[in-house]
Amino acid sequence: MKLLNFLTKLPKKQLYYGLAAATGLCIIVGILLSENNKTKVMAEDMINVRTLTISITGDKQGYTYSGEVHGRYESQLAFQVNGKIIKRNVELGSIVNAGDVLMQIDAKDIQQTVNSSSAQVASAESQLRLAESNLNRYRQLLKQGAISQSLYDQYVNTYHVAVAGLQQASAQYAQGTNQLDYSLLRSDKPGVVSNITAEMGQVVNTGQTVVTLVQDGEREVEISIPENRIKELHNAGQIKATFWALPHVTVYGKIREMAPIADQNTRTFKVRISLINPPPEIKLGMTAAIQLSDSYAQPTVNIPLAAVYQDGNTPAVWIVTNNVITLQSITTGQFGNGRIEVLSGLKQGDCIVAAGVHKLKEGQKVRIGGDSI
Repeated sequence: MKLLNFLTKLPKKQLYYGLAAATGLCIIVGILLSENNKTKVMAEDMINVRTLTISITGDKQGYTYSGEVHGRYESQLAFQVNGKIIKRNVELGSIVNAGDVLMQIDAKDIQQTVNSSSAQVASAESQLRLAESNLNRYRQLLKQGAISQSLYDQYVNTYHVAVAGLQQASAQYAQGTNQLDYSLLRSDKPGVVSNITAEMGQVVNTGQTVVTLVQDGEREVEISIPENRIKELHNAGQIKATFWALPHVTVYGKIREMAPIADQNTRTFKVRISLINPPPEIKLGMTAAIQLSDSYAQPTVNIPLAAVYQDGNTPAVWIVTNNVITLQSITTGQFGNGRIEVLSGLKQGDCIVAAGVHKLKEGQKVRIGGDSI
């Protein structure tokens, strides 16, 4: 009340200037307070975030399998007779020609059998000559009427028995000769000895593998494929083979054959990959890595699981553009070890928030920093 009485007693001109000064002072104070609040709001809204920049290469998704170099044609050689090995003429890696003797079995017993068969052939030949002589003589007597027809027929039959006896003895002799020849293990094709499983002094059975011979020609890699990767194998658009001992050599290949039944122990399918024009540096038994690229697969990228924002059924990521974030839906694939595969929704150069995604909101300004993936 006193202030009001005081103001009414002031001259009008002084009162006017006083009110104008007070009003200006209030406006200035209001502007300063507004700017201060605005600065605080901007400082509170603009936060630091860790980001990743997407870098998608043109490589297609693929799988790598380890394998071993084999020959296209491998012969498991074995003796066709039993016996004790008395000679070995080859070593691992020996180059042999067709007809070369690789091993020899002690043929003493076989030789005695051949000698016995030879004696039986000589005896059968003697019996045949005697039967033939008697038959000719009794044929003349039959013409003269000195003997009966029935007696002559007996000598004819004796002759036929002698002929059959000679044939039997000759067959037994031929069989013994073959057995004698089987005591020598020969190479039927030119190639390289890749494995030897018997030594001198060892007694082996008929059909027991003693030498593995790889024929000259094609080279291929044998790998094992799990049953859940059969589809990727058939969809392989490109097959490349690299070698541990030859890091600068890469050879293309093609699928030659695949086992129809899985291995009982490993539950994998054996696959043979033929190498196209392999260089001579590739040796048998080398360790190889077969890379299968899927011709139908799209380029993908793996991002941290912490970068995925999911509010509902659709996963998304925060994309930063000019320090402003927007939500982008993505399609995900396999995940593991803290990362997830993104099949679509991201492109080259996209900058995404890598952590703390559930604390952000659409259109929020951020300060970025981070790496590329």
